[in-house]
Amino acid sequence: MATITSLVDTTTTTNQGKPGDTVQINGSALATTTRVNFGSASVTPTGVTATQVTFVVPSTAPCSGQVSVSVTSSTGATSNALPFFVIASPTTTGLSVTCVSAATGGAVTLFGTNFLSGTQVGLGTVGNVAVTPTQPSQVTFTAPANPGQVGTVSTQPVTITTAGGVSPSGTTLIDYYLAPAITSVLPTSGTTGDQITVNGTGFIGVDTVTFTDSAAATATAVFTPVSDTQLVATVPGGLATGAGSITVHTCGGNSNAQAFTVT
Repeated sequence: MATITSLVDTTTTTNQGKPGDTVQINGSALATTTRVNFGSASVTPTGVTATQVTFVVPSTAPCSGQVSVSVTSSTGATSNALPFFVIASPTTTGLSVTCVSAATGGAVTLFGTNFLSGTQVGLGTVGNVAVTPTQPSQVTFTAPANPGQVGTVSTQPVTITTAGGVSPSGTTLIDYYLAPAITSVLPTSGTTGDQITVNGTGFIGVDTVTFTDSAAATATAVFTPVSDTQLVATVPGGLATGAGSITVHTCGGNSNAQAFTVT
């Protein structure tokens, strides 16, 4: 009668794997095997020799957990059974940040499930980052820069690869932002309460408009977005008179400092 001595998933090289993986059953007297018993599922072998049977883990395998594996011969005799562990597929549920700078990337924590066997996080066309999760529900990594980015915002899917497969793409997204640029301010001088029109590019997701005075002190301005190329900012109080500047900040970073005189 057939005897199984070991089970080896060819992807993980252990007795653990996921649906779609090929598994080698090693043992003796296996030449007449006609069926692999994977839990309650009956699987047709993909290869049979006297010492080895191969099969593919069926899509009907449980999401996770232990499954007994045995083989049945053409005479109906069934071998001993050994355990095989189905590894749960990973899922992603969110990120600690929604955007990073295209120029520098940044630190990101990815949240989800079944991360412990994770090997890499994928960020769409930007690339992959090697990871070694220590928690099943989150992993922190440094998102790489996206130096070839053309548009102001590039949205990329975030996935994680584990022994259980790759998480679904499109569930979790991150935005890469180019830094904004100021081309002009009108008028070029003003006092507290004046409204200044700031023109430029990349004014998407602006979170801060900062005025710097002649003494290098800074103040945050109240502003109103007009378009991707224009906003209106109110000169804040408390600034020293004289030559200073205005900057705009988005997830892509700070803009250039455009000259502005506080009167």
